[in-house]
Amino acid sequence: QVQLVESGGGLVQVGGSLTLSCSASASIYPYYTMSWYRQAPGNQRELVAFVTAGGTIDYLTSVKGRFAVFRDDAQNTLSLQMNNLKSEDTAVYYCNAKSSSDTIWGQGTQVTVSS
Repeated sequence: QVQLVESGGGLVQVGGSLTLSCSASASIYPYYTMSWYRQAPGNQRELVAFVTAGGTIDYLTSVKGRFAVFRDDAQNTLSLQMNNLKSEDTAVYYCNAKSSSDTIWGQGTQVTVSS
């Protein structure tokens, strides 16, 4: 089974930037939808951004204009460029791959935005 490993999280000040990366252990081609989710303490996991193999992209309303998601099927990677970070962006960010028959999660990477 494909494994997903996130990296790039850390501590950043309000207004700063971070880029998260998700590396797959095998081809992500079969996984039509690749997504980033996040979960803050006490909150439910929420969808932050997704990109399909067909190129459809969408974002959580609160991150539109600040975050950008990129999918590279040749490199089997998914990334999330996060700019103008706010304290409410603090969460564990998870990479997700979804096909018609399978859903895979990474272990998550912590993003902490300090004021």
